[in-house]
Amino acid sequence: MNRLSILHETRYEYDREVTFGEWRLMLRPTDTHALRVVSAELLFSPEGSTRWVYDAFGNSICLLTLHRPASKLEITSRLVVDRFPHPIGISDPADPKAALPILYDAADLFALAPLIRPVAEDKEWKLREWIRSDVFDASLPALAMLEKLNRAIHDRLTYVPRDTEGVQSPAETLELGTGTCRDYAWLMIETARRLGLAARFASGYVSSGGAEVVGGGATHAWCEIFLPAAGWIEFDPTNALTESHDLIRIASTRTPSEASPVRGTIFGDAVSTLHVNVQVGPLVTEPEPATS
Repeated sequence: MNRLSILHETRYEYDREVTFGEWRLMLRPTDTHALRVVSAELLFSPEGSTRWVYDAFGNSICLLTLHRPASKLEITSRLVVDRFPHPIGISDPADPKAALPILYDAADLFALAPLIRPVAEDKEWKLREWIRSDVFDASLPALAMLEKLNRAIHDRLTYVPRDTEGVQSPAETLELGTGTCRDYAWLMIETARRLGLAARFASGYVSSGGAEVVGGGATHAWCEIFLPAAGWIEFDPTNALTESHDLIRIASTRTPSEASPVRGTIFGDAVSTLHVNVQVGPLVTEPEPATS
């Protein structure tokens, strides 16, 4: 088990006072077999009120209403979580449920259909050609093929940080040969969907775990793919990780645009500057004072 401390600070500065509409915060994980929330604290300025709901994907959402105009909005999330190793539950590679093509049973197929249907366009067939290259091997079990795909994205593309919002299309990422964690994840998701697999976009944080990882100084993105013999499995093509206890998921969505951790509206003609600070690491506790 890893006990981790997570600090996520978001600050918007405006060149004049603005009035705030409702803000939607996706900053708190939900408990799973592999993750337990030990404590969670949410601070914000100016003062306001909160309402917590679950969205259609089961993500924990805070709806924040700010009570007065201001020229600065500060939101701070502090988490302590326990992350448990979660071994992949496929014991027999010869299990028909683990082989390609994946055939979901009727109940799963009904629930997973929106996550199997591709979203991104591929007008010039760049993604199709990527799939037809040696990345795809139907002779491999599904898990082995996905691990190969995960590694191929990691090895063949160059990670380039990008501060602007949004995600590149999979075709654009392949054409450029570069991208961020969210671009890598979206490429793997849309590739998997074209192979008939249910895939979703995961966002959260990544802990170094004592090793060098990409994406550790900011929010991170990866993908989850559903296999009948194992359930949802995490793949992080940015770091070539599969089902790693260094991944701390905050939310999972159908598309990247639905996974923004902080978003909202303002009323007023103002220029804004965004500052984000994310720190993830082992929880450090002060030693208890010695007693005589």
